[in-house]
Amino acid sequence: MMASELYAPTPVLTIDATKMAPPAVRRNDGVPAGVHLTGHFRASFTVKIRHHPLMENRVRCLVIEDEAETSNYICKGLREAGYLVTACATGPDGLDYAIGEDWDIIILDRMLPGRIDGLSIVDKLRALGKLTPVIIVSALTTIDARVTGLRGGADDYLPKPFAFSELLARVEALLRRSAPGADSTQLQVADLKLDLRTMRVTRGNKVITLQPREYRLLEYLMRNENQVVTRTMLLESVWDYHFDPQTNVIDVQISRLRAKVDKDFPVMLIHTLRGVGYRMGATAPSDQGGERSLG
Repeated sequence: MMASELYAPTPVLTIDATKMAPPAVRRNDGVPAGVHLTGHFRASFTVKIRHHPLMENRVRCLVIEDEAETSNYICKGLREAGYLVTACATGPDGLDYAIGEDWDIIILDRMLPGRIDGLSIVDKLRALGKLTPVIIVSALTTIDARVTGLRGGADDYLPKPFAFSELLARVEALLRRSAPGADSTQLQVADLKLDLRTMRVTRGNKVITLQPREYRLLEYLMRNENQVVTRTMLLESVWDYHFDPQTNVIDVQISRLRAKVDKDFPVMLIHTLRGVGYRMGATAPSDQGGERSLG
């Protein structure tokens, strides 16, 4: 059963939080301190919140995850990164939040309690014409599960367990793509340009000829400019591997790509972060520490 068959429009209740408490004493989801919205209340009204002006420019992220540890892990990291985060734990609540307010990005689990799963929420969003970027995080890790999620309307699919840095990199990449005024036909890092329509790559006045795999690798790195890209991200996105083949295929392709993109140029664009992954940008990365992975 699809979400559209389970969900009926509900009245809208607007909470004006602009003149109540300063942001410092409000919860992270922007709801005024002391206001508690129960699931039953949410089922009766679609709640809209007018936020304090100081909170308007922060990226608004909705996290729909029923596992408390995973939800806390995601929310804590996003808040530390400066995002305004709202979290809920059931399918019905997630659907109400997702369609009742405007979000910059939604992170949701595929399997949720309450007869409405993550795919149904995405289906309802797309049926309403909402193009909010959606990342599915799920313990369902088979290729069929990922293909189903992406074809169902999700923009990205991240299997559990994952490191927060990888999730954050994917969030930032989706936000860049959906930014108003973003050029959807050309990618550029420093003087390196990639035309997505013609697949023409140039650096300065030099035309760079790439093999198909090299092109995909370069496109992915450029879409994630100045972000750490892990080997797992490259294996999944460029090679369509959902396991580690235990080969040096990435190292070989990075070396070949460097020889074409960076050789004979004064500024290196492709950087290696030993033990972590790679980063593309005009400035050399600082040392990166290790990071805990959520199991």
